[in-house]
Amino acid sequence: MMFVSLGIGTAIAVVLIVVVSVLTGGSVNNGSSPPALVGKTLPAIREASLAGPMITSPWSSGHATAVVFFASWCGPCRTELPALSKYLATHSLGQVTVLGVDAEDSASSGRSTLAKDHLNIPAFFDPLSKVAAGNFLVGWLPDTVFVTAEGVVQNMTIGAISTKQFAAGIAALNA
Repeated sequence: MMFVSLGIGTAIAVVLIVVVSVLTGGSVNNGSSPPALVGKTLPAIREASLAGPMITSPWSSGHATAVVFFASWCGPCRTELPALSKYLATHSLGQVTVLGVDAEDSASSGRSTLAKDHLNIPAFFDPLSKVAAGNFLVGWLPDTVFVTAEGVVQNMTIGAISTKQFAAGIAALNA
């Protein structure tokens, strides 16, 4: 009976560590291959924006795109978005467009988050996670997906992205 209790306790501890790591922006690497989305071609996406009108995915008109998934309630996003805003204000993106996806949020909260962080990017409003979970297989926030001008997912960062990782993703899209 003691061994059963130890086994259950260990399993619960491991699950809690993984959950806390993911929720705080860490990543869990189990030595597996890149996310399943890498190498896949995305369809054109047309959705309502946080600003109201419909917008279309930049890759559908030949623009490489860094897609940043966020929400106002996301703790790691509160760290990632201000750092991203500072990076965007001081670095050239070349031919790359940045697109936000505000997932599982209210439009007013998403707009407030972008305004607070001085992040002036177009953003899909995705209250039911149709784009995030459906098109991009995003299960946790934040995530960043780098999409070529042809709509092929080149790279994906699961969890909060550092400015160094973001810069590397932009450079790869511009290469």
